[in-house]
Amino acid sequence: MKDLIKGAIKFMQEDFKEHEELFASLKNKQNPHTLFIGCSDSRVIPHLITNTGPGELFVVRNIANIIPPYRVGDDFLASTSAIEYALNSLHIKNIVVCGHSNCGGCSALYYPKEELDKMPNVKKWLTLLKDIKKDVLKFSKDPPMRSWLTEKLNLINSLQNILTYPNVLKSFEEGKLEIHAWYYIIETGEIYEYNFKSKVFTLIQG
Repeated sequence: MKDLIKGAIKFMQEDFKEHEELFASLKNKQNPHTLFIGCSDSRVIPHLITNTGPGELFVVRNIANIIPPYRVGDDFLASTSAIEYALNSLHIKNIVVCGHSNCGGCSALYYPKEELDKMPNVKKWLTLLKDIKKDVLKFSKDPPMRSWLTEKLNLINSLQNILTYPNVLKSFEEGKLEIHAWYYIIETGEIYEYNFKSKVFTLIQG
């Protein structure tokens, strides 16, 4: 905690001063151009891997960067409501859903029942990937391969789910909204993007 406090003091005394005009311009409003949906994993830092600053990204993070299908419910739908807000209040122009290598959430999908029972809310959340789990286990039971496949299929599934949100499919087809799926490899820094036409992930290049 001492390091966090030192960091906060450094921000106030140095970093904020360096960008004081930018923060002043953000005082009363935000106008982010991109909705970034990523994993809660501490190794995945959206602003770092996109080289963006304050005010540019509206960030939604959850276990395993899952986009649930759109629905209106009586319970508390944190990820769904955040996405809904970005689309309808902020009118963002781009969506990036970003998964990553060695995702703990995707690995947890295969935990023994007694382990998942200790985390009932995580267990419930991961039922969103139950169909992916079935498909992966038909192909491989090798843990590294299992996780790798799950991470990729989860991204494709999230792309399909984002299209269930009101007006998203229409805006996407009309070219008013861009949608991207990225796969970030932590140890190399490489980012692969899913190609809708070829249905493969290819390395992002300049």
